[in-house]
Amino acid sequence: MKSFNRIFAAVILGIVLIFTLSNIYLQSNGDSSGRPYRVEINRIAEEIRQNGYENTDLYGYKYVTDIQRSDGSDSFFDGGSSDYAVREINGEIYRFDYVIDPSKSDSAIIIRVNIILAVMSALILAVMIFIKLKILRPFESFRDIPYELSKGNLTAPVKESKNRFFGKFLWGVDLLRENMEEQKKRELDLQRDKKTLILSVSHDIKTPLSAIKLYSKALSKGLYKDKEKQLEIAESINEKADEIEEFLSEIISASRDDFLNLEVNCGEFYLSELVSKISVYYKEKLSLVHTDFSVGHYYDCILKGDFDRSIEVLQNVIENAVKYGDGHKIEISFSEEDGCQLITVRNSGSTLPETELPHIFDSFWRGSNAEKSQGSGLGLYICRQLMRKMNGEIFAEIQNEYMTVSTVFLKA
Repeated sequence: MKSFNRIFAAVILGIVLIFTLSNIYLQSNGDSSGRPYRVEINRIAEEIRQNGYENTDLYGYKYVTDIQRSDGSDSFFDGGSSDYAVREINGEIYRFDYVIDPSKSDSAIIIRVNIILAVMSALILAVMIFIKLKILRPFESFRDIPYELSKGNLTAPVKESKNRFFGKFLWGVDLLRENMEEQKKRELDLQRDKKTLILSVSHDIKTPLSAIKLYSKALSKGLYKDKEKQLEIAESINEKADEIEEFLSEIISASRDDFLNLEVNCGEFYLSELVSKISVYYKEKLSLVHTDFSVGHYYDCILKGDFDRSIEVLQNVIENAVKYGDGHKIEISFSEEDGCQLITVRNSGSTLPETELPHIFDSFWRGSNAEKSQGSGLGLYICRQLMRKMNGEIFAEIQNEYMTVSTVFLKA
């Protein structure tokens, strides 16, 4: 705001300077700017010089009102209230009486210039005041919000504003704050549930584990001589091991299923909206890295699902194509099958072995081609979970060194 105030002061100073210099220039050049009555006097003087005084007519002249030839008396130079100019023509003195048109006078020109400058200055100042009051001052009031969010201060709500420039922005920031606060709460609940689960399962595992240790110690010391008894003990050990395996399966299942809370609000949206949202962003992004990006022809239709989540799915798929492709070509194609709309992302330079293809949608799984790339192994897993929650599907294929990932949407 201080910088803007300095600019505002500089603009005002510039306007004052322009006013001053303009008026000084107009006033100092008033006499040499050319007055119309002088032009007429020069023309009439030339006519007198060529045709004589008696043959000169003032018809058609606007400023010169009378011509008098000097008779040698002093009254010749008594012009009264009228303005006049004296010229010597062919050895005689002539007096030219003239009037000045007020609409053409220097003072009128100066007034007009000042009015124009005043109007332009008022418009400039009005625009700057509008920017200060309607844009900069509201922005000043919430410039610290991102900083507070970065520190984890999620409880203080963002004040709503009816400002047409920042109203939607503030609403979005407040919605982001609420989502971050809710996610933080879910994360704490999840951590608590996981700890509870681990403590419970760990306690449950102790019983069969203790039995296994006792049985194995008895067998190692030869306490059971009877083969039938040994077989019975072996079966008991196997049962206890199965119990432990079940407990471990519960832990693994909880780790896979509970760490993400993927909410989907299914509705309907146009395919063109989805394609437009994706293509506009990636055409610009991929052009910067010189990757050929193309979007195939399609027939617009209405799809079922969550519009925002569908964008997230396609973004994850394209980001994978950017990360693991060779950077030469990425294309999006469209096809229809059994009342469904297929959107396929295809990239050149597939380096994934076909034997690993069935695992790419597993959680926390990363292929052998991902050693030099950062990632969590969750991108495609999240895509599959979202597509299934929207009653769709996603699958991948490798075709002639091209990696293709297709999403299947239900048509409305």
